[in-house]
Amino acid sequence: MAHLLSASCPSVISLNSSSSKSSVKPFGLGQTFFNPQCLSRSSLKGLLFQEKKPRRTSSVFRATAAVPLSQQAPPETSTNDSSSKPKRVMVIGGDGYCGWATALHLSKKNYEVCIVDNLVRRLFDHQLGLESLTPIASIHDRISRWKALTGKSIELYVGDICDFEFLAESFKSFEPDSVVHFGEQRSAPYSMIDRSRAVFTQHNNVIGTLNVLFAIKEFGEECHLVKLGTMGEYGTPNIDIEEGFITITHNGRTDTLPYPKQASSFYHLSKVHDSHNIAFTCKAWGIRATDLNQGVVYGVKTDETEMHEELRNRLDYDAVFGTALNRFCVQAAVGHPLTVYGKGGQTRGYLDIRDTVQCVEIAIANPAKAGEFRVFNQFTEQFSVNELASLVTKAGLKLGLDVKKMTVPNPRVEAEEHYYNAKHTKLMDLGLEPHYMSESLLDSLLNFAVQFKDRVDTKQIMPSVSWKKIGVKTKSMTS
Repeated sequence: MAHLLSASCPSVISLNSSSSKSSVKPFGLGQTFFNPQCLSRSSLKGLLFQEKKPRRTSSVFRATAAVPLSQQAPPETSTNDSSSKPKRVMVIGGDGYCGWATALHLSKKNYEVCIVDNLVRRLFDHQLGLESLTPIASIHDRISRWKALTGKSIELYVGDICDFEFLAESFKSFEPDSVVHFGEQRSAPYSMIDRSRAVFTQHNNVIGTLNVLFAIKEFGEECHLVKLGTMGEYGTPNIDIEEGFITITHNGRTDTLPYPKQASSFYHLSKVHDSHNIAFTCKAWGIRATDLNQGVVYGVKTDETEMHEELRNRLDYDAVFGTALNRFCVQAAVGHPLTVYGKGGQTRGYLDIRDTVQCVEIAIANPAKAGEFRVFNQFTEQFSVNELASLVTKAGLKLGLDVKKMTVPNPRVEAEEHYYNAKHTKLMDLGLEPHYMSESLLDSLLNFAVQFKDRVDTKQIMPSVSWKKIGVKTKSMTS
């Protein structure tokens, strides 16, 4: 397996000036080395996919239909605002697990959608020798297929939001009414591999979000920021977790304050920094923002991603990017014991990916007021790791799978048995209709894992990243 970092940064995308057609090379393909910090340098500056539009001077990628009209789906009845024109939503990180599903969902609901992404998530797989359980098409093929099936266009801006000039041009070109910000390194284990990954995670996430805030201030004062946070900001306190704020009385005086943060990785700390920066800019600049503190997401199918195999979402099962339930289902499918870390009492909030897209749509349709910083806890149910393992074991037996469990020394620094009761009523009050975990959902997810089990690399199942052993030396991952 290749080393993960080097001192040089290859040119990863190019535009062919001798042709009216864009020439694109996917990030990292054919490359052995990569320095993630290069992503904020001029090599990614202003990389947009060309098509002139009379209203804007920047360039974008737009797909054209490739199938007969008779095969195209009829337009969806809009749930969008009945104003004179559809609302415009910029989805940053729209090529990722949550972002891709959200972009399609919003487009189907007749929002005008653009995706902003540097495609680095695909490169992480290349670096680490990982692969999605599901084969996923290129972002260009995905968008083209969506256009062919629905007649709806999704614009694509490829570049790094840590490059403010690129981000500024994207804002001026698209003029979003809302920005949905998924565009961050999202893995706690990745941030704990070594110093370089820790630095990259915090630089990418915190500086990228700062740039988004400045772009809203400069180019879209009325724009509503919908930012994906994490329930991991709160940690596991021995009191109930409120939605963003807590009212306390101390020495006879009472105040409502931000809920205390107890992050448990450099990734989670980056989200804490984001929340503080967003709250400050709402107060100082009048920005309107909704911070969605999301729980652990599971599942892979949404109505939109099921329309065609080229729209299929990624499903991570490895110990770096895979989430608990998804990992357990894949482990059950290939006959690997379920990897329960430590005592297995770690309890978190969980939600179906279909509810992720629903929550984002609800937040957009009910925007924060100018100067308001809202926090919604975005999950639907709570489970411990042991409870998840029991659910998967039971569902697997119904399918004829011999599911076993194993205790793994916990690579993380966390409480393995604790109190956990987090509030999550605000999205429900706004109309969230949850997809609760059910036998049919687990059957579907397990069958999906069985369908693609030949793609599983069992060497990627066991954890290899230790919170306590993280060091300064850049770590090479070997297969």
